[in-house]
Amino acid sequence: MGDEEITLVNETIRSGWITQGPRVLQLEKEFAARSGAAHAIAVSNCTTALHLSLLVLEIGAGDEVIVPPHSYIATANAILYCGAKPVFVDIDPATLNLDPRLVAAAITPRTKAIMAVHQVGRPAELEALAALAQQHQLALLEDAACAAGSEYRGQPIGSNTWSSLVCFSFHPRKIISTGDGGMITTDRADYAAKLRLLRQHGMSINDLQRHGSKTVVAEEYSILGYNYRLTDVQAALGLAQLRRVPAIVARRREIGARYDAAFATVPGVTIFREPAHARWNQQSYLIRFPALSAAARDAFMQKLLDEGIASRRGILSMHREGAYTSRFGVQHFPKSEAASDQCVCLPLYTQMTDVEINRVIEAVVRHAPR
Repeated sequence: MGDEEITLVNETIRSGWITQGPRVLQLEKEFAARSGAAHAIAVSNCTTALHLSLLVLEIGAGDEVIVPPHSYIATANAILYCGAKPVFVDIDPATLNLDPRLVAAAITPRTKAIMAVHQVGRPAELEALAALAQQHQLALLEDAACAAGSEYRGQPIGSNTWSSLVCFSFHPRKIISTGDGGMITTDRADYAAKLRLLRQHGMSINDLQRHGSKTVVAEEYSILGYNYRLTDVQAALGLAQLRRVPAIVARRREIGARYDAAFATVPGVTIFREPAHARWNQQSYLIRFPALSAAARDAFMQKLLDEGIASRRGILSMHREGAYTSRFGVQHFPKSEAASDQCVCLPLYTQMTDVEINRVIEAVVRHAPR
């Protein structure tokens, strides 16, 4: 956050528009243009984006949605909100994303959709997943919470080249932040119209439309909606951030490349290689210790912390959490579990100095278990 954000927030507050209004509309237009999308709909966070997208796809009780177990818990929670069942399918350990080769075996007559997750901003194999979805007449939905600024086969994530609904997060750990917030891109005007209704109580005429009307108008509520709006103050933050995305991604990729070069030859450490057909935004940087237990991995993280370097454990395996074992019993997805237990997320942020980058590198090399 810098002077650009402060200026836009100040202007927004002085305008008199605090809740959803002209700044939200401006953010939607600029986000759609940058993503190559026909429509962008701002919402309160990515979880609500996923929930509304599933509702637009008419996912409900008795339906099944295929999803990787390797993601933050909100991914599968949104499926439960609709009364549907998340059907977990294991990941490809090279990408940490849903393995398309395993998806077909999980499809049943109740399957209605496949949810692809672009884990830590690394695009899932959308071409293969889209082909499977088309073959089995399923919807494909993208959880792109971390993926703003990433590309797949030359197209920005969010372009709706492979699916009609792509959901983003504006949480502080993401590439663009509005404090909290989210966005949905879609190529379908009917989806966009329904999403705009659902995010604001099902209100037929929003505040901005009513304010600009030259005649007295009254809204109607024909469907059950939700209070999932983004505010204009948040949108002001997002606009300033959005306009810096190329520079933000470039800096993050530069830091990621330095980490790659430093850790590629460290014994016991595995790095992840960017495939030729994708461009990562480096939302998070992970290394893996394939020979370590979770306890040994945590001991390594503690050594970093003792030197004032914070790190995070690998991505969650949702199926191991109590909210899921209590509903569906104990399930095992060994590739997801191993990745959760063996990976470490290292510091990577735009403002990192060369001194800080070198400090992280030196500590990892020094403490990496041999």
